[in-house]
Amino acid sequence: MPKKKKVKKVKKIKKVKTLKKVKPQNKTKPFSKLSDKKSSAPGADEKPEIKKIKKQATEKRVYNLKDFVVYPKHGVGKITAIEKATIGEIDIQFYKILVEKEKLTLTVPINQQSKLRPIASPNQISKCISILKTKPKIKRTMWSRRAQEYDQKINSGKIYELAEVVKDLNKNSDIIADQSYSERQLFEKAYERLKSEFEAVLKVSPEEVQKKMDKALGRMQILENAE
Repeated sequence: MPKKKKVKKVKKIKKVKTLKKVKPQNKTKPFSKLSDKKSSAPGADEKPEIKKIKKQATEKRVYNLKDFVVYPKHGVGKITAIEKATIGEIDIQFYKILVEKEKLTLTVPINQQSKLRPIASPNQISKCISILKTKPKIKRTMWSRRAQEYDQKINSGKIYELAEVVKDLNKNSDIIADQSYSERQLFEKAYERLKSEFEAVLKVSPEEVQKKMDKALGRMQILENAE
């Protein structure tokens, strides 16, 4: 009998399904989108309104008899009296201020005393001395414009601006020879006003104040050399 051929059984290979790699999704949203959403919110671009707070009214300074004060257009003066007057059925109280350098008596109503200021402190006088020691600022503008600026500073009533004028117009030499008539007038006006405030604050003689100022300006050496 013929032999039966053995049939080899072929094993079926199961196809293995390959799993696709899934990219992890970022749960957090991009920053730009968040910022867009924030900016799209109503009123995000509008700046909050800042209400200006009104300054509280400061208490008026009360000056007493024999106090030294500064009236910007005339310099240092002394209160010699506090009087009352009736004008149009209105009682007005005012200061009588003697400006000795100009031989002038001012009448300033108390309700207009904002025009006055108290004399400087010793610390402010020291700072003025430091200003006088610095180099003068040389401006190339026309003299008429500079003269106007100097005059405004002199009449401002601010002691530091007064010291700057004295420093800038100081020539460290013979004033009459080196300065024009208008320069000399402005220098002397500023110098005398500063000097009178120094006298009132330091309570020393005019001669001592002049020596102190001239030394700071470097004028003492010039005068000694001239002798």
